[in-house]
Amino acid sequence: MQDFIGDWLIERDIRPVDGPQAHFTGRATWQPEVGGALYTEIGQLHMPGQGTFEAERKYRWDNDLRVFFQDGRFFHVVPSRGGDSAHWCDPDQYDASYDFENWPLWSCRWRVKGPRKNYEMISRYRPAVQA
Repeated sequence: MQDFIGDWLIERDIRPVDGPQAHFTGRATWQPEVGGALYTEIGQLHMPGQGTFEAERKYRWDNDLRVFFQDGRFFHVVPSRGGDSAHWCDPDQYDASYDFENWPLWSCRWRVKGPRKNYEMISRYRPAVQA
């Protein structure tokens, strides 16, 4: 968990199977809390044909890299060495793949598929300040 603490720059591409690609640019922060960290990301979401919007999301991460929604519901586990994770949100399946090979540059790819959703989302992170 400690390796995530601090500020990160994030670039995200959202690629629907049947629509224009959206792009998010912003900042992600892991702020330490007892037992883990509060994850907050804020930035600009650009959706072709719809404009640019402020976007924000928050999650809680515990020290075992379990991720929870703001309301306390379990989301998924981040594999500490990278790899796959998943979340079922009836009726859609969310499959993630974390890549930490080039740490501190890292990425997460979500493939979301079901009757309501069908897209791929790739997020790329890098430290906001290089040490």
